[in-house]
Amino acid sequence: MIVILFTGGTIAMRNDPRGTGAVPSLGTTEILEATRGIHAVTGVETEEWGVFPGPHMTIPRMWALRNRIAEHLARPDVVGVVVTHGTDTLEESAYLVARSLPADKPVVFTGAMRTISDLGWDGPANLLEAVQVAASPETRGYGAMVVIGGQIFGALDATKTNTHLLDAFESPGLGPLGVLDEGKLILHRELPPARAVIAPESLATPIDIVFVAAGSDARLLDAARVDSRGVVIAAMGRGNVPPDMVPAIDRWIAEEKPVVLTSRTQGGRVGHTYGYAGGGRRLEELGVIFGGSRRAQQARLDLMLALGAGMPMDGIRAMFTDR
Repeated sequence: MIVILFTGGTIAMRNDPRGTGAVPSLGTTEILEATRGIHAVTGVETEEWGVFPGPHMTIPRMWALRNRIAEHLARPDVVGVVVTHGTDTLEESAYLVARSLPADKPVVFTGAMRTISDLGWDGPANLLEAVQVAASPETRGYGAMVVIGGQIFGALDATKTNTHLLDAFESPGLGPLGVLDEGKLILHRELPPARAVIAPESLATPIDIVFVAAGSDARLLDAARVDSRGVVIAAMGRGNVPPDMVPAIDRWIAEEKPVVLTSRTQGGRVGHTYGYAGGGRRLEELGVIFGGSRRAQQARLDLMLALGAGMPMDGIRAMFTDR
């Protein structure tokens, strides 16, 4: 049995007849009826968990969705779960599941880049392929994945890289885990080594992301410090910031709030190559935590999990060295 949780997104949208744009309006039955052949793959059970556009998927909703997925995975008759999701935040929900639930049963996230009102609605094909992946014995132990446009990605490295193309997702530097070819699952590579599951009772919020650009200064960091429990910096290149940001970082460290350093680039790890003011080496000496190769949105979720689990600063620092 595969459980399909419908949460909304473009896959459940059509253009409003008043000409005001695409809005959620399709129910579970209508999407299933359009997905020809789905019942020939395996038995499915459906649940309309929500009808949210991607940007409406808040952190509390993501955590509630994760908990609902966990309930279904605990059932002995369920071999996997498929989640339809708005693609704008799909990678974050998938990453959260990958980091907080065991990987023994597959959880496959999918969505659509076109609505039912568009030529070439891709929702039914993506849903069918997601169910095929979740039902395959070959994906046992793969945990959370993203299936869209005929490609299969690991949830730990999938990211949306295009605003409108059908193949909008990639795993930069790694490529897909595999593809689906006329219903046949073809895996190209194995998942990287599993990381320890972090499963607190709740997530620690708020955690903010500060994006760095030429001439960035202390203002955004200082504003976030007022009520945030931690911050993630999407820095330049190898993990460097303009020198005018450094005093604000110092103030975060003085309050013993975690500051996690990531890069705004699509690939590579942050490092301590540069020793100038604002360079990664100097930031590390201040007490900034290096986020490895994580994207900022991934580091933010990891920090929410770690603080929610009550990890001390040394434990958080050690956690971020795992990739």
